Amino acid sequence: MTGPVLAVDQGTSGTKALVICPERGVIGTGFVATRPRHPPGGPAEVDPEELYDSVLVAGRRALAEAGEPVTALGLAHQGETVLAWDPGTGRPLTTAIGRQDRGAESVCAELAEHTDELRELTGLPLDPCLAAPKMAWIRRRLTTGGVVTTTDAWLVHRLTGAYVTDAATAGRTQLLDLDRVQWSPRALDLYGLSAERLPGIVGNCELVGTTGEFGREIPLTGLAVDQQAALLAQRITDPGGAKCTYGTGAFLLAHTGDTPRRSASGLVSRVAWRLAGETGYCLEGQVYAAASAVRWLTDLGVISGAADLDRVGGGVPDTGGVTFVPALAGLAAPWWRGDLRGSLTGLGLDTGPGHLVRALCEGIAAQVAELAEAAESGLGTPLTALRVDGGLTRSALLMQTQADLLQRPVEVSTLPDAAALGVGALAYLGTDPTDFLPDGTPSAVYEPRISAGEAADRLGAFRAAVAALLPHAGAGAGAPG
Repeated sequence: MTGPVLAVDQGTSGTKALVICPERGVIGTGFVATRPRHPPGGPAEVDPEELYDSVLVAGRRALAEAGEPVTALGLAHQGETVLAWDPGTGRPLTTAIGRQDRGAESVCAELAEHTDELRELTGLPLDPCLAAPKMAWIRRRLTTGGVVTTTDAWLVHRLTGAYVTDAATAGRTQLLDLDRVQWSPRALDLYGLSAERLPGIVGNCELVGTTGEFGREIPLTGLAVDQQAALLAQRITDPGGAKCTYGTGAFLLAHTGDTPRRSASGLVSRVAWRLAGETGYCLEGQVYAAASAVRWLTDLGVISGAADLDRVGGGVPDTGGVTFVPALAGLAAPWWRGDLRGSLTGLGLDTGPGHLVRALCEGIAAQVAELAEAAESGLGTPLTALRVDGGLTRSALLMQTQADLLQRPVEVSTLPDAAALGVGALAYLGTDPTDFLPDGTPSAVYEPRISAGEAADRLGAFRAAVAALLPHAGAGAGAPG
């Protein structure tokens, strides 16, 4: 297939659309913001119709700017956001409940004795951020009508009429048999979802259907979770490499080849993608709050937005003794303690906005450093560098802090919209999707500027602050569930 493709990334904070030409690069863009609601004591939710409208508007804007037809459509999406909907009409029956929602904690508590079984079967720990607990919660609390799925199945059905999900998305639900890449009867039974009509599982690079929602009929040929699409965009297709995407949360993925690895270091095992019938796997760890933590600091009036991080944080030489554990939506890998709340310690009368900004950057970077260490343990080999993408990579302060704490080079992607680029490559339907991608030369490389000893001291202070949040001091890392 030749010619431009339309790549749409429907994310937590908004929908980005790119028209990408393999010879000329990005020739059209569109963006529509979507902001989940976080009512006090309530769920993290968004109006599904807002999500669908954002896909259409962003895609149409990108096409209008490009001014030429496309040959295919690729759709990247949030991996764990779920809703119930009517398959006859496509009408949503519930709001879309997002990744950061903790409402399904009661479901996870009831299944606690099956933690090890589910982890071995699906590669995932029990956590309410996953799709399966939220699906079970919807069935118990909201509605028994229609079907209950991740948002991609609903979006694809609205676009094309097909009822499918891709293998990588299915692998994020905790309902997929990781080794067989099929829905697991045992996991469905444990969650009380055995009677559900689930979508068919398709590969990430194949014809799903066609849509006329963007004007002329366009085949939908690429489908993936945003994080796995970004992994492909970073050209990490063999064991040993890792990438981190800094979006609403931060997601570190390391490719493990054609065999799933159950990590003992707190990371989860996922399907990376399924191409031409062959499955690739990865290890993944996540930080629940990255850009959302920056937005929280913005809402407090400390900064005016992410663009302020370098200006405000650059006004002071260090954190002034402040340590920030930005567990504003709990702590994910490698601790898996979504019930914890953040902490801000070491405050004094001399603490200013710059210290808070630096402490926030250090808190995010420290969590990613923990994920990188866990990935190295799971892979059995050190990472030579970390490839990064996402909006927060525009902050030189955060990226330099990341390189310092990692004691590894941090390579920033030339194109921050890596998820859209990756799903565009999948939509291209070439013999090798990476043929569609640019050469991967980074736009910037950050080298460590502090000694290994200083990095260890700073990470030690962060770990001590995390330990103080845990019920048993020193517990946590590598102890999911």
